[in-house]
Amino acid sequence: MPLALLSALAEPTRLGAIQILADGQEHCVCQLMTRLDASQSRMSRHMQTLKQAGLVVDRRDAQWVRYRMNPDLPGPACAILEAVLEAAETEQRKAA
Repeated sequence: MPLALLSALAEPTRLGAIQILADGQEHCVCQLMTRLDASQSRMSRHMQTLKQAGLVVDRRDAQWVRYRMNPDLPGPACAILEAVLEAAETEQRKAA
């Protein structure tokens, strides 16, 4: 499981999506596309990878799919995710 999580988070667009979803809210693909400057098909593929890794769950709302962090993510996976998010935030602060 750790390898699948880290592999899913290694791609910048997927990491960006997780950073957005870390606010605890639900976000539709259109919001993620806009904020990450990605096409709909590309964003959907990335979200499918995150879903397969168990990091996110989705909900269909008419023509939109809404994503949020998986509330049932096991403790060790949460620890990995928190460490990755903290490292990414630190890296972004250094680059700014």
